[in-house]
Amino acid sequence: MSSEILWPFIPNANPTRIKGAEGAYLIMADGQRVLDAAGGAIVTNIGHGRKDVAEAIAAAAQNCTYAVPPWLTAEREALLEELTTHWLPEHLPCVHLASGGSESNESAIKIATQYQVAMGRPDKQIVLARSLSYHGTTIQMAGVSGHQSRKRGLEGLITEVPRIETPYPLRCPLGPHHPNAADYYLKNLEDTIETIGAENIAALIAEPLNGSSAGAITPPEGYWPKAQDILRRHDILLIMDEVMTGFGRTGEKFGSGLYGLEPDLLVAGKGMAGGYAAISGTYGRREIADAIGDAGFNIMFHTFGALPLSCAASTKVLQILREEELLPRVKTMGATLKEALIDRLGQHPHIAEIRGEGLLLGIEIVKDRETLEKFDESERVTDRVVGNAMGEGVFFYPGGTGVARDIICIGAPFIIGDAEVDLMVNALDRALAGLSA
Repeated sequence: MSSEILWPFIPNANPTRIKGAEGAYLIMADGQRVLDAAGGAIVTNIGHGRKDVAEAIAAAAQNCTYAVPPWLTAEREALLEELTTHWLPEHLPCVHLASGGSESNESAIKIATQYQVAMGRPDKQIVLARSLSYHGTTIQMAGVSGHQSRKRGLEGLITEVPRIETPYPLRCPLGPHHPNAADYYLKNLEDTIETIGAENIAALIAEPLNGSSAGAITPPEGYWPKAQDILRRHDILLIMDEVMTGFGRTGEKFGSGLYGLEPDLLVAGKGMAGGYAAISGTYGRREIADAIGDAGFNIMFHTFGALPLSCAASTKVLQILREEELLPRVKTMGATLKEALIDRLGQHPHIAEIRGEGLLLGIEIVKDRETLEKFDESERVTDRVVGNAMGEGVFFYPGGTGVARDIICIGAPFIIGDAEVDLMVNALDRALAGLSA
């Protein structure tokens, strides 16, 4: 047998190797400590290596390794209690658990469609999405996602959905940060609904503010409440994809709370167990669940949805977030980091914008900050900056969709302090200097 390790599926001749992780740091194979400013894939929140979480997982493994998802185990019951008592908005008491964001977003779309049929609106089958977005890696969710680069080679297999424009104040067609930007994007929503016909649309799926697909784009002021009013007027459900923004990443329990929204269905994962287990959830209104149940429809589970080990990990992580008051810390450290980045790099000739909320920040790199001209894709700017930063001891998350590109994302663990802020700012400054090398 060959001793050569081929990893991942398309083998990398020199894969990045880590031998462990501790707190906010990754420990590389050579012993170097690298700040995990990306939180992996914007996942890690309480930090790596918490013994109390490991003990909770071990106890669950000994108690009940597996049971079919519809059954209620002690671990599932404890998580439901934690979620409904401390985290979920009161109007979203119904919980469907899966293993990751792709599964949960697909579940939300199925639930939204089943609900419309149950309500006597069988023609409402279309799901609207946004031009710049990412909702998962299954074939169905690839078609829903506005992420060009992750569809390459799959175009003949993917069914695309209708799209509205992603509210993008920096690149609004009316002009950067135009005072009428919100009205422009709201009209686009209205026009799209009119063209397709409200009687054909089941739901809109969208992130409250973009995750890594376009680097924490924050919508223009007033956009979301008016958008929700438009959707309600047309009996179109709002699915909030909070796989990345949920459970404190923005400093609020959920990113939709930043805008006073009450989504009909909300999807959240990643931070739900902080990287200690694979788990995500679709959370919905009681009237949606009742309508589907009364119609005799079934919401099918995934085999490893609500795995007791994952539920135990999630319960402990969510308790730690509460008891150690990490959400207020996200607001404080996020504001400190953003201010430090703007102070150092806000006038950098290749930085168009530094944006985001809490510890979900995006830095958009451009060839010319005055014209917003992008670097050519062939220059692989994002890869170069991320690679340069790794050499400085910090791992940032590469963002963008191919259309939106050269985005550096920060999704650091919630436990970072001033030393880590300094390390990130200095590393990014030096990494950008390497662009001209």
